[in-house]
Amino acid sequence: MTRTPVAVRRERKEPGEIFGSGFSLFADMLLVGLLTGVACLPVVTAPAAFAAASASLRRAVGDGAPVTFGGYAGALRARLSAGTLGAGLALPLLVVVLLADAAVARSALPGAGVVAPALALLALGAAVVGLRATALDAPHRLSVREGLVRSVADPRGSLLLAGAVLLTALLAWSIPLLVPLLPGPLAFAATVVELRSPHG
Repeated sequence: MTRTPVAVRRERKEPGEIFGSGFSLFADMLLVGLLTGVACLPVVTAPAAFAAASASLRRAVGDGAPVTFGGYAGALRARLSAGTLGAGLALPLLVVVLLADAAVARSALPGAGVVAPALALLALGAAVVGLRATALDAPHRLSVREGLVRSVADPRGSLLLAGAVLLTALLAWSIPLLVPLLPGPLAFAATVVELRSPHG
């Protein structure tokens, strides 16, 4: 069991640093959110974009290295492959299936009242497993199977990540202007859950 070392927090500001070291991780998270949002625009690149976000944040926490556009772009290139693009293609298909099931749940068919909560739990579970898969480091990088195993083995971490997904959905619904920044906190939550888990 290896854990990523946490960088020692500096007490003094560097020359030209306005907010101090405690604010730098928050700024890195916002930058990662913007870069991930842009990288997710083609949709099929979403798994690789979130994996690159997690790797960038993991490096920022472990080494104290600030997130840069070049560093994020390099991590994204390293994670773009036929497999990740295939996983990205599954996202729109999953959305179509969920929308079709939601239409059935709104109908007057028998059992429609049970389908709606089951559908919501299924979507939330898929989001948690997907986020955990993107936060994995080598040798399990972007493994949905390993993400599922860790989600079941660490229910507390999965509940924390489910709360982050629900909060993100609530923020996106209530304050749409925040949507470009929301991938950063989601990737940060997935990375932190992975680092605190027994496997991390």
